[in-house]
Amino acid sequence: MYDDAPEQPCAVCDRPSRERVHRGCRERMAEALRELPALYRQLGDALLPSRRGDGPAVSGTPGRGLPGGEALDLRARGGIEGVVGGWARELCERERWDVPAYQSVQAIVEWSCTILWHNLAVICDEHPAVKEIAQELAQVVGQARRIITGEKPPRRIGVACHCGRTLKVTLDTAGVRCPDCSAQYGHSEALQLPLAERRAA
Repeated sequence: MYDDAPEQPCAVCDRPSRERVHRGCRERMAEALRELPALYRQLGDALLPSRRGDGPAVSGTPGRGLPGGEALDLRARGGIEGVVGGWARELCERERWDVPAYQSVQAIVEWSCTILWHNLAVICDEHPAVKEIAQELAQVVGQARRIITGEKPPRRIGVACHCGRTLKVTLDTAGVRCPDCSAQYGHSEALQLPLAERRAA
């Protein structure tokens, strides 16, 4: 279907693509939507008190042990629900579909992920904000995974664009565009840029 299509920047990562959204970018969005309901439930488990040895039950506190504050934020209205629920409702309004009157945050998360997943092809092919949807899904999934596994967020490093602008990238960066000169760098190109000089405060 796309074999004869001319290459253009992917609407998500800006790398050359024959499709509006790279297959890899599309698959990462689909994986995020499949995973988020389970991550939501696992965040609830992370908030439960845990026992150490024979001592009393202890629960996580922000900044020490389990990151309870972040987990609570993601499980509350406006957390995971705010991301997937907002985009799902926006999609329903665009398509003039009814929005179910779910009351629980978990039900909204599960419904939202389902409807976005089932309509992902349309989102990738037509939605004007597909890049923002992909970025927000990646951000909230990464945050939830780090809370559950205890991993630290990927370290951001400054690299120098050819025009002199400092760009922030991580080892997971799919690509980056310079806001000053509009130069586009893919994953390997971004990681091969020279380190930016640190400026004194």
